[in-house]
Amino acid sequence: MNCIEFDGGIKFEGVTDLDLAQTLDCGQSFRWTENDDGSFSGVAFGKSVRVELKENTLFVYNACLEDCNIWSDYFDLELDYGKIREQISKIHPVLSEAAKYAPGIRILRQEPYEALCTFIISQNNNIKRIKGIVKRLCECFGEKLSDGEFAFPTAEKMASLTADDLAPLRAGFRNRYLIDAAQKVASGEVQLEKCRTADYEEARRELMKITGVGVKVADCTLLFGLHRIEAFPVDVWMKRAMEKLFPGMTPDDFGEYAGIAQQYIFHFSRMHPELFD
Repeated sequence: MNCIEFDGGIKFEGVTDLDLAQTLDCGQSFRWTENDDGSFSGVAFGKSVRVELKENTLFVYNACLEDCNIWSDYFDLELDYGKIREQISKIHPVLSEAAKYAPGIRILRQEPYEALCTFIISQNNNIKRIKGIVKRLCECFGEKLSDGEFAFPTAEKMASLTADDLAPLRAGFRNRYLIDAAQKVASGEVQLEKCRTADYEEARRELMKITGVGVKVADCTLLFGLHRIEAFPVDVWMKRAMEKLFPGMTPDDFGEYAGIAQQYIFHFSRMHPELFD
């Protein structure tokens, strides 16, 4: 992907199959805010930026040339989503319709520990509240950046805390899970990078060593933090969607790009509640 530096940031030309709202506001990441002009401001990998898409050019303001790989990877710009969408649309007519409805969704390649923590927080929660908890977590325990924003706290920092220390987050029962995750990641008892290449079931078991991490949180961490795009997280929405729209089918039926299919289905289902009346 062609990356060019300009006064104020970097830009990627020739970007296709990307819609910032569909990608950044669909429940994958909880650190982005839409601005009045349609751009988004957020923090990833300790870098605070504003991103904007104009036709087929993605602008990343407050980034430098050395950051090209970070943002190309983050938005998964090298993967041909058009080709994948064409392939998975053959699986089922409803999936074909869902893929056409939101063709600009891409799977973000997030920092694994951040993805793990944010999906622990996501349990029995809604997007607005998750964003608030994550914001407070960063402000309380993350490194302050030059523009006044905050990086996501490291596992090492959080491992030194107690569940009571997290009380200001107002995350309730999840505080204990977050501390356990931090301690196990910081100590090496849970190896996130190992989960990137391990057998899928082995990777899932590795994450489920953490108190409070079940199959759904493990699958979300694998998909959004470790880019295991065969992962197919099933929450309440997806369970309803599978039962109503794909009766008799299982996650395995969606193949090697099941995670991308899952995002199309998840977004389509949330935007069409009338399908479940």
